[in-house]
Amino acid sequence: MPSKPSRSASFITTPEQLAQALDIPVEPLRAVHAVYPLRVSRYYLDLIKQHGLPLWRQAVPDPQELTDAVGLVDPLDEENLSPVPCLVHKYPDRALLLVAGECAMYCRFCTRKRKVGTREMAIDDEAIAAGLAYLRRTPAISDVLISGGDPFMLPLARLERILKALRDIPSIATIRIGTRIPCTLPMRVTSRLAAMLKKYHPLYINTHFNHPAEITPEAALACTRLADAGIPLGCQTVLLRGVNDSAEIIRELLYGLLRIRVKPYYLFQADLTKGTAHFRTTVDCGLAIMRHLIGHVTGPAVPTYALDAPGGGGKIPLTPTYIHHLDEALEFTTYQGHPCSYPNRIDP
Repeated sequence: MPSKPSRSASFITTPEQLAQALDIPVEPLRAVHAVYPLRVSRYYLDLIKQHGLPLWRQAVPDPQELTDAVGLVDPLDEENLSPVPCLVHKYPDRALLLVAGECAMYCRFCTRKRKVGTREMAIDDEAIAAGLAYLRRTPAISDVLISGGDPFMLPLARLERILKALRDIPSIATIRIGTRIPCTLPMRVTSRLAAMLKKYHPLYINTHFNHPAEITPEAALACTRLADAGIPLGCQTVLLRGVNDSAEIIRELLYGLLRIRVKPYYLFQADLTKGTAHFRTTVDCGLAIMRHLIGHVTGPAVPTYALDAPGGGGKIPLTPTYIHHLDEALEFTTYQGHPCSYPNRIDP
């Protein structure tokens, strides 16, 4: 009987492997890899070979990562918002608990590019215990997002222990999981995983698709398993230059997500992360895309366009301007560009 493939066989992790797989020079990959980690699932590598540049840019190290003079190492100031290691407490009623140090793919635009996949992101039982202790003594926190890295990279038993510990804290009402596994390694979403997650409702999952080509039959099956377990699914898409920075691509992506029962949640302006300047668009680009969406696609397909403010300022919605004047009447234009008025006075 042939031996079962090792876990490492599912991933490309060295410049030499990636250069050979894509038939490209190895030296530029080595230069970037000396600074930032590399991992691409072989599943996603096959998609790159089929669909080219939009997926290539997300996964393949680019020398431009080393020439970013604008980006910030910790753009969201997470380190200063961490009262204990691996927990970020930015908003009054919710917290981010980092439970995993690795992903199925190290996205080249990652906000935590500084540490995901490196020794800086080593998360052990002690760090998890410290995070749980903080949550127990901070009852104002009613919502916890677990992320990393990708929580779905954890062994099933370890992930369940974390979920059970969170559910045992009375003040925590909702648990959310941030994962890109349905996009980058969807076969990891097994029926066993879905059945385990189902035990810890109310549970929500935000996944991450950036391009319509990522919505494959395998991805659809992964999302179906999660949705059939009663888990509401949202998608946090990042607006990326050369990947999805057109209204046509975003529209196709949003409708594709609805077909696999994933609600478009956020369309993020790319963070000011060091090593990602070549991905950033202007805000005008994002606003123009939203103008092509609002009123022109079904409401459930419309995400909130948002910027996660540098320095830990939180998520700020960015909306096209429709209001022209506000006094005793609201003067505005409709999504079609037609002038309209609404009374803004209440008679006694």
